[in-house]
Amino acid sequence: MKETDLATLQHLASQYLIRHRSVLDVQSKLNESAARVSRALAHAVASCGCVQIRAERQRFPADVGLGDVRGFLSTHLYGELCERCREALEDEIGTTLFYLAAFCYITGLDLDAILRKERDRVSALGVYHLT
Repeated sequence: MKETDLATLQHLASQYLIRHRSVLDVQSKLNESAARVSRALAHAVASCGCVQIRAERQRFPADVGLGDVRGFLSTHLYGELCERCREALEDEIGTTLFYLAAFCYITGLDLDAILRKERDRVSALGVYHLT
């Protein structure tokens, strides 16, 4: 049976996690890496300027069905990431995925199974899976 990318990442994390093997270390590194993702986006907005955040209250007609409301909502993100900012965000997200895989390994969870379960739950609930 072929290993999925997530299973491979989880295996690699278990092999290469040396300095931060404690669950407390991994948990703090996971939180830190998630914060670095936010900081990379903030850098793209505030320092580089390749993207902008223009946020305002989300408005949509009251008679719009839940399935159609998405067409009226905005991400508030405008523009496209330049190559440098895209690479920085990808690197930070990759690090976050590594520590998430390590966290799953230490706690005995299967990251790939979690992903499949969440995918199935979102598919089954559709627009009613509001998070």
